[in-house]
Amino acid sequence: MATSAPHLDALLARIAACRLCRDAPKGAPLPHEPRPVVRISSTARLLIAGQAPGVRVHRSGVPFDDPSGERLRDWMGIDRATFYDGARIAVIPMGFCFPGLDAKGSDLPPRPECRAAWHDELFALAPQIETILVVGSYAQDFHLRRLGHARVKGEGMTALVSRWRDFAVSNPRLIPLPHPSWRNTGWLKRNPWFEAELVPDLRAAVLEALDGRA
Repeated sequence: MATSAPHLDALLARIAACRLCRDAPKGAPLPHEPRPVVRISSTARLLIAGQAPGVRVHRSGVPFDDPSGERLRDWMGIDRATFYDGARIAVIPMGFCFPGLDAKGSDLPPRPECRAAWHDELFALAPQIETILVVGSYAQDFHLRRLGHARVKGEGMTALVSRWRDFAVSNPRLIPLPHPSWRNTGWLKRNPWFEAELVPDLRAAVLEALDGRA
């Protein structure tokens, strides 16, 4: 879409200035200064749809600038420079700001304000997206519903990820992934099919979305 680039730039400027979760929250306000982390361009054909920034990303302002990002890049089969090429890869989490920590020291769920305020407009301005890596349950629920896919009742993350081939013909293509956090290392060991079967398909899809230039 020829007119989407300036519209996207204006939208991203509005998102960067967003303070809804602090000044007009749904529930308890964000316990720190907002720092939205989102990247999208009018040319990116590959989208990483995640949960929300962690504390390290909140500090740097760079998406997946942490060990989870290293694992995700390994799954994708690309280097750091390619991953951060905003002309080719977009990053739109469900919550744009670090949501804070719960009593156990784990990240809270993504803030709901972002989805309500920004997501519909963002995706309307990015029709060129061909492949979406859907990381984690919040993003999976949203994008499956948005693109008209019925989730099996009671289906957990493992069952959904295990049927990644079902979404190969979706438009855009969806590839459901577990979160690349170290907390899922045990899950990876219990599910060797992920790295043996899904990861090669993922790398091929990433290469195709990047037009063979990774």
